[in-house]
Amino acid sequence: MGGLSLTILKLGGSIITKKDKPFTPNLESIDRLAVEIAKASVKSLIIVHGGGSFGHPVAKRYKLKEGYRHASQILGFTKTRQAMTTLNGYIIDALIRHRIPAVAVQPSACTITKEGRIFNIDMKPMLKMLKTGFVPVMYGDAVPDLTLGFTILSGDQLIANLASDLAAKRIIVGVDVDGLYTADPKLDPKAQLIASLNLQELNRLQLAVGGSTSLDVTGGMFGKIAELMPIVEKGVEVIIINAGVPNRVYRALTNRGVVGTRLRFR
Repeated sequence: MGGLSLTILKLGGSIITKKDKPFTPNLESIDRLAVEIAKASVKSLIIVHGGGSFGHPVAKRYKLKEGYRHASQILGFTKTRQAMTTLNGYIIDALIRHRIPAVAVQPSACTITKEGRIFNIDMKPMLKMLKTGFVPVMYGDAVPDLTLGFTILSGDQLIANLASDLAAKRIIVGVDVDGLYTADPKLDPKAQLIASLNLQELNRLQLAVGGSTSLDVTGGMFGKIAELMPIVEKGVEVIIINAGVPNRVYRALTNRGVVGTRLRFR
């Protein structure tokens, strides 16, 4: 990264959309997050956001994650791409409105997967953007796949790959709960927040993982942890926070104390 101390911020779809209302952005939340990001003024930042009520319903309807099986899915691929472009536009508009030099980076134009896993991302344009002072904004997307034809690339797999290839210093994952719990906090009042977790502890715990109870074709909280643990083992700092609570993203970006779950190597 040429001396850049990179932060990757993931904004979950449940935070930026109204997940139970198809194609409905949460404009108030998006604007608040843009204010917090602007206030934090992080010098080297990549933002990745989820699909929420924009990408997931279409991707599920056309079974895109399973790969190409029928010609009718081709239109589904384009509809999913367009839905994500539309949602990304709301994010970019808010960031620019608050004087953040955000630039949309379309994953399906620079990424190819193989059997659902990232095979290659062309990082050169994004690296140049970072060094120039732009804030690249990517998202979970429908992407071409060498064996499946196409598939759904989750934002969680994307941030793990970006962190590895660009030697990120830290990852902040913004979801709609305070972090990882011993049970789903939306269903079990006795659920307890796990303040920190390593890979061995994760494997021992039988977690009824907290997270979205709405439609999500890319996996819940456990999927996020599984994607991120290999990056933690490389020394990248990872914290999962509730981005729906005001100032938590700001506090995480500025290294202030914040409620959440920190993933650690040991």
